[in-house]
Amino acid sequence: MQANTPDKPVSFTALRTLPIFEALNDERLADIVPIAALRSVKRGAVILKAGDHTDNIYLVLAGSLKVKISDQGGREVILTVLGPGEMFGEMGAIDEHPRSATVVAAERCNLVVIAKDDFKRCLAENFEVSLYIIENLVKRLRKADRKIESLALIDVYGRVARLLLEMAEIEEGRKVVRRRITRQEIAKTIGASREMVSRVMRDLQLQGLIEEVNGSIWLCEQITPHAAAKPQACDPPV
Repeated sequence: MQANTPDKPVSFTALRTLPIFEALNDERLADIVPIAALRSVKRGAVILKAGDHTDNIYLVLAGSLKVKISDQGGREVILTVLGPGEMFGEMGAIDEHPRSATVVAAERCNLVVIAKDDFKRCLAENFEVSLYIIENLVKRLRKADRKIESLALIDVYGRVARLLLEMAEIEEGRKVVRRRITRQEIAKTIGASREMVSRVMRDLQLQGLIEEVNGSIWLCEQITPHAAAKPQACDPPV
């Protein structure tokens, strides 16, 4: 772990913002405060590496992190990007297996750190936390299923479209991707070359299916992973 500042105590208020603890009453949440710590890391810091054994679980208070794997030739695949409220490291804490992926800070991050044994005790004592973990793992499994489907059945155009749709938020009735993502990051996420992704993004813009404005990507409602690659009308953002 490449930490940039010593761990600090984490506040009750900070823990209350995390979805994993939102169902706990104040008394039970107060019991978690002493076993949690606040850790700040800089952009590029390696939080954990694939193959390492599990010591802690992490919850994201602020910032974003890339979860990635790589082969012996150095080629990387980005499995997902984590943001505020999300967690990582829990799989290794539960099954005692080495870490399955490497997690790197994409920007400066604030993380809540809980030791593995304390986390497992928290699961045993709080049904709501255990249920959250189960639901989170199910969501992750469904996402993995969709990614396998994309790689097997959908072309690069469809994979780019699906990724943008998964990242999008709704603003004033429109879908928009606010988080900045490079062509290279898209390529590593969907298993394609950067050149192909650049070509697809240009195609989508020419067809009016996406509009890039000030670093954000606005999506036309007609865009789907299976949409035909032909020009379609789409109102520009206002």
